[in-house]
Amino acid sequence: MTTIKIITDSSCDLPEMIVNELGIAIVPLSVHFGEECMPPDMELADFYARMKKESVLPKTSSPAPQLFLAEYHKAQVDQDILVISLSSALSSTYHHAVMAKEMLFEEGYAGRIEVIDSKTTSLGLGVLVYKAAKMAEENVPFEQIVEVIGQSVTTSGTFFFLDTLENVIKGGRLDRVRGAVASVLNIKLLMKASEEGAVEVIEKIRGTQQALKRLITKIGETHHDFDKDVIAIAHSNCEERAREVLNQLLEKYPFRKVLFSNMGTVIGTYAGEGGVLIAY
Repeated sequence: MTTIKIITDSSCDLPEMIVNELGIAIVPLSVHFGEECMPPDMELADFYARMKKESVLPKTSSPAPQLFLAEYHKAQVDQDILVISLSSALSSTYHHAVMAKEMLFEEGYAGRIEVIDSKTTSLGLGVLVYKAAKMAEENVPFEQIVEVIGQSVTTSGTFFFLDTLENVIKGGRLDRVRGAVASVLNIKLLMKASEEGAVEVIEKIRGTQQALKRLITKIGETHHDFDKDVIAIAHSNCEERAREVLNQLLEKYPFRKVLFSNMGTVIGTYAGEGGVLIAY
């Protein structure tokens, strides 16, 4: 067991094998269709099928501060605690983690605990958590890990390709009439996590293949150390498409470490089926 307990939330979309290997603690967000809360282990194909049938998007809820506090209590006496959360511009998860930190200190906790706002989500968050957990495994000092992850928040990038506009229309993020016109014209959205941690549209491109090519090109527009940097791809129930994107990406940019996963129900609610995310 490391001397640092790494905690994140379920929007990180990290593969379960990595979560288990590195001992990462996950505090779950919840997803509701009406009054019905979806089980954490719901089959994602079933989730997307149901979402297509529903006229209203499911609702997501951030974890209550008490859930974070319960996870803090699981830390060993000699462990420091590092929490890396979903962007505060997208959810109250970060603020609830901070509230739980204050509650912990009110109980008399005398250890070290830091809560970092990732300003991103899905595997964009997952990459930061992975880096922190690997450093903790290598016994890097707590202060150094906090500093490195804090810097990484400003230098990381998360880009999204949306195949369908249905969810952004249902969620009120795109006017229904404009969305209908864009769908007819086969317009695809490229989006990214902004410096403030919001999700913004950066380009509108006609056709899936052109949009995916542009998504790959965006990764090459920033400097990378391919031997050290981690590249991550998440998809919303379109593994074959995501694998093709990954292969094309690695042909151009030979990253040595790759994270690959399906988006969970939290991010899938907003991305819709067929979406691809690339983060570093």
